Amino acid sequence: MTTAYDVPAEPLIRKLADKLKNEYKLQPPEWSIWVKTGAHKERAPEDPDWWYVRMASILRKVYIRGPIGVSRLRGMYGGKRDKGVKPYRHVKGSGSIIRKALQQLEEAGLVENMASKGRKVTSKGQSLLDNVAHEVAQETGKFI
Repeated sequence: MTTAYDVPAEPLIRKLADKLKNEYKLQPPEWSIWVKTGAHKERAPEDPDWWYVRMASILRKVYIRGPIGVSRLRGMYGGKRDKGVKPYRHVKGSGSIIRKALQQLEEAGLVENMASKGRKVTSKGQSLLDNVAHEVAQETGKFI
């Protein structure tokens, strides 16, 4: 059986984002057209479907990294901030974006909250990721 570990991340995330948008009918918040994805960014994302791509990416990270919280995900989606003359420093990504995406994934039944440990993928979410990974493997013929 093909899993999310066996296929490249980019085609998996793109196909998963398409499924989240069309089959699960998840909607981005109204503020998502103006928001930056972190303090290290200068502008908002240009891709009109960036919300679905971020949700798919978060779902994949929760699948791979086990029970994980918002703070750890913020660190993963952060980057280096240009501080002018001072050296660049790493800053965390937007917590609100990650929190809202996780809440939507919980409502869809793909992720569940484990109280103090963070969030983990449900059996429904694991099945979705494995099926999409199998489709990607069939299309591309590439395995990691």
